[in-house]
Amino acid sequence: MTTSKDTKQGALIFLHGLGDTPAGWSDLRRNLPSFHSRLQNIEYVFPAAPQISLTINGGAVMPGWFDLFDWPIAVGSKDDKEGLLDGVKLIEDHVSKLNEKGIPSSKIMIGGFSQGGAVALLAAYRNNNEEAYAGCAALSGWLTLPEELSVSEKAAKKTPLFWGHGTFDDKVLFPQQKFGVDKFREQGVNVKDKAYDIGHSSDPDEMKDFADFVDTCIFGSDTTTSSGKL
Repeated sequence: MTTSKDTKQGALIFLHGLGDTPAGWSDLRRNLPSFHSRLQNIEYVFPAAPQISLTINGGAVMPGWFDLFDWPIAVGSKDDKEGLLDGVKLIEDHVSKLNEKGIPSSKIMIGGFSQGGAVALLAAYRNNNEEAYAGCAALSGWLTLPEELSVSEKAAKKTPLFWGHGTFDDKVLFPQQKFGVDKFREQGVNVKDKAYDIGHSSDPDEMKDFADFVDTCIFGSDTTTSSGKL
């Protein structure tokens, strides 16, 4: 790992949702610092999902992190374990590259929207590396492979979770939030869950809560130099 005066102070790896591209969420690099100016000093990474065949779409090909077999996505929906683990591996590869730039895992946030949030949850809490991540954020996501959930003591203690979800979500159904949050809390994870009067989307209140969470996870609770617009 190399460090220099130009090394960023942290990083956010954020995965887009099904059928989207990195451009769909790249404005986070501008939006988050508008709430906390020091978030301009982190590196933003927006991986692109591969083109895959979707069972729910009759085999049509589109950007996706893993296959889907049920629609809408309710608690108990079938999981594509192989595709999910491929997504986890991609996140881990990006983490390694950030580590090589001098950014430790303890300053790296993992997050995503919808399918991306599902992969982020899996990556953050299957993490058996020496160092836990700074935090995890799932926006309209869901817990996959729940029967395999086994959060290490280190990850439970050092990787808090923010879970935002729309109460009117008709794609990843709202009960997924309570199901996942309860599972993580049972294993000792510090979870902040927020519900919003929206569908399968995001809104300004959620972005403010998300920015607050990222700022605290990477920089700590001291906000004396973090607030204010650029």
